[in-house]
Amino acid sequence: MRQQPSNGERLLNDLTEIILRFMSLTRQQATVCSLWVVHTHAIAAAMFTPYLNISSALLRCGKTTLLELLSLLAANPWLTGRVTAAVLVRKTDQSHPTLLLDESDAAFHGNSDYSQALRGILNSGYERGGTYSMCVRGGGDWAPKDFSTFGPKAIAGIGKLPDTVEDRSIPMRLKRKLPGEECEKFRKRKVRPEAEALHARAAKWSKRNVAKLAEAEPDMPDELNDRQQDVCEPLIAIADRAGGEWPERARQALVTLLTSDVTREDPQAVRLLADIRSCFEQHDAKRVKSVALVKYLASNEESPWKELSLTQTALARMLKPFEIRPRDLRFDDGIFKGYRRTYFEDAWARYLPPPAPTKKGAITSV
Repeated sequence: MRQQPSNGERLLNDLTEIILRFMSLTRQQATVCSLWVVHTHAIAAAMFTPYLNISSALLRCGKTTLLELLSLLAANPWLTGRVTAAVLVRKTDQSHPTLLLDESDAAFHGNSDYSQALRGILNSGYERGGTYSMCVRGGGDWAPKDFSTFGPKAIAGIGKLPDTVEDRSIPMRLKRKLPGEECEKFRKRKVRPEAEALHARAAKWSKRNVAKLAEAEPDMPDELNDRQQDVCEPLIAIADRAGGEWPERARQALVTLLTSDVTREDPQAVRLLADIRSCFEQHDAKRVKSVALVKYLASNEESPWKELSLTQTALARMLKPFEIRPRDLRFDDGIFKGYRRTYFEDAWARYLPPPAPTKKGAITSV
C-alpha cells in the first residue's frame, strides 16, 4: 500500500497543477517550473542556480503569462522588462531577487550599458559568489566595486540567448495553443489568493528542509554534461527530498528538456509554413523530397525564398524552431531526404488559419 504523499510531494503536485491550468506546457516543462519555484525559496541551500530560458519561435505563445504566474509563486520576485544598468546591478546585489526578465530578445543587441551589465550578471550569476565589477564614485573619485550577481533567474524572449547564458539555462520552448486546446484564462487578481497560499507553503517547506538540501549530493543523470549537472543539482535535491514519484519524474523531465534539439527563431516562419502547406495541398502529397520542396518554394515569384537562394540545408535550419527535420524516405525512384505531411500538421494547426479549399492533383509524393 502506497504511503500518503509527503508535504513536499503535495506541494510540487499542486504547483504543477496550477501551472498547467493556465499554461499550454508539456508535463515535463511544468515539472521543472514547479521544482524551480521551490528552488527560489530554498536558494540558501544551493551553490548553483539554473536559469529558465523561456522562448518561442513566434509571438503570442504565453511567455509573459508564464512570467506573471511565476511572479506570484517564486520568492522575492522582480518582474521587469528594461531598467537602467545601474538599477539592474544594484538591485540584484542588494535584494538578491528572483529576476523575471521579459522581452530579453531586445536586451542583448548592441553594446549599451544595460546590455553589457545584463550579460555580466547572467554570465556570473548562476554560481554562488558570482560578481559583476563596475566603477562607482566614492570620495570624489571612481573606484572598482564587485556586485553580487547570484540568484534565480527566468529569461523570456523570442529566439536564442547568448551561448554563455544558454549554457546555464533549462530551455522552456513554448508553443502557441492549438485551436481546441483549452487553458483557464489567467487573471492575476483572481489567481493571487491561491498562488499566495502556495507561495507560503513553498517558503515553509524550504525553511524546514534547507539544511538537508544544502547537504544533499544527489545522483545526477549521465545524459547531462558537467555544467548541466551543476545547475540542475538543486532541483533534483528538492525532488529527492520530496520523495514519491518526484525523484524519477524530475530526472526524466530535465533530461528530456536539456538533451532535445535547440530551437531557433526564423522571422519568416509563418510564411514558410504556409508555403509548405500549399505545396502539400496543391499536390495532394503525403511526402515530399527536400530537393522538390526547395524547388517549389523558389518557383513562387512573389515569395522571398527565390531571393534567398534557398538550399535544403537552409530549409532544414529554418524549420528547427518547429521541431521538424528531414528524414530518409522511400520514394518510387529511391530513398531521398524528405518530409512527411504529418511532420507539419502540429505546426500548421498552431500557427496557421485553416486552409482554403484548393484543386488537388492525384499523387502521393513529390
